[in-house]
Amino acid sequence: MSATTADGVRPASLPSLRTPGTRILNVMRLHKTNPYTLLILPWIIMGGILAVNIAIWVIVNIAAGPKGMHSAEQGLQYSGAGFWPFVYFVVGAVQAINITFALALGYGMTRRDYYLGTAAFFVILAALFAVGMAILGVIEQATNGWFLGGHMFTAIYFGANWWTRLLVFFFGFLFCLFTGSGFASIWVRWKVTGLVIAFGTLAALIIAAIAVLTFTGTWPAVGGAVLDGGPLVFTAWLLIPAAISAITGFFILRRATPRS
Repeated sequence: MSATTADGVRPASLPSLRTPGTRILNVMRLHKTNPYTLLILPWIIMGGILAVNIAIWVIVNIAAGPKGMHSAEQGLQYSGAGFWPFVYFVVGAVQAINITFALALGYGMTRRDYYLGTAAFFVILAALFAVGMAILGVIEQATNGWFLGGHMFTAIYFGANWWTRLLVFFFGFLFCLFTGSGFASIWVRWKVTGLVIAFGTLAALIIAAIAVLTFTGTWPAVGGAVLDGGPLVFTAWLLIPAAISAITGFFILRRATPRS
């Protein structure tokens, strides 16, 4: 029943509270009610990892000396320190959905609005961290690796210029967040049994793909295509499984019932 004023006129402001956009925005607000896990803690961990890497680079500089730093800098390009946020956000997406799904339904939100709001929140989160890491990459490049020749945000895997790294980070975060959302949907609906089956199926598909590539002798072609395309093309291809995971997760979550 619609709310009206004493003279029977419906307030103009009330319909906006029931618009799809407002409902989706409310879901996004729900996700940021506890910003520590997804918005603050990753930056703290990133700062800690950077500090550890700087300490390692200082040791390398001292040990290698001025003459040996040229060779050492070549090796420092291959750093895996910048990959940890991607793994973190797979887990973070699972945790975010697992915590907020039942709460959202308790507030009267539909599963459709919840998933759309969650997806929008994940896209903004991916963009936020992609921009942040790209800026740190610009600083790292301008200071020649924090004055030590190090590479964390400009590792060779991320591209040679800032805009390539920005897109690589953004696509990578989208892949990890929506992959996590797919696994989260399975967890919410089927718990451990569903995850065991999902991981078993995924492992079987990976083994089958490896077998096909091995028996057909197409490893060199696949490897060449990946290397020739570079990091940007590779991460762009990751958007396909990210989309599949997002769509699958939506249909799974539509029939999920919160359980303790």
